[in-house]
Amino acid sequence: MLETFVELFVIYIIYKLVFNFIIPIYVASKQMNKKMNEFKQQMHQNQQQQQSSTISKPQSSKSASDDDYIDYEEIK
Repeated sequence: MLETFVELFVIYIIYKLVFNFIIPIYVASKQMNKKMNEFKQQMHQNQQQQQSSTISKPQSSKSASDDDYIDYEEIK
């Protein structure tokens, strides 16, 4: 009788360990990996957008700055 009680208690402890500790940690780590991959993809896309905008900016800003120049005359 005592032997059966100990076996049931051990099974209960293992059950609690698995369903209250191991599975939630597994689910949380899976979600974290998914979020980290999404974050990395966003950073990569942002970096590509910044690189493409910086490559095109100097050429367009150079011609725009020549056209927008206004001579300064000092008034006394």
